Amino acid sequence: MFLQAYPLCAMCPDESKRAATVVDHIEPHRGDLGRFWDQANWQPLCTQHHNRSAQQQDIRGYHSGVDADGNPTDPNHPFNH
Repeated sequence: MFLQAYPLCAMCPDESKRAATVVDHIEPHRGDLGRFWDQANWQPLCTQHHNRSAQQQDIRGYHSGVDADGNPTDPNHPFNH
């Protein structure tokens, strides 16, 4: 149902949005069922972005996405500290 409501990848550039195929956790749930089922912690991703970006986020501890000005969007990014 989530992908029906949000059918496009949250990480693809606006001009080339791909279909989302994976519901990803923005903050890793690490087995916490409350965080796992918290829809505010979900984002729609295409397979390519999920396999590349989400795994890098799990390793680093922050997401590497940036806003239109080039500033990191993840509050956990070292730039934001």
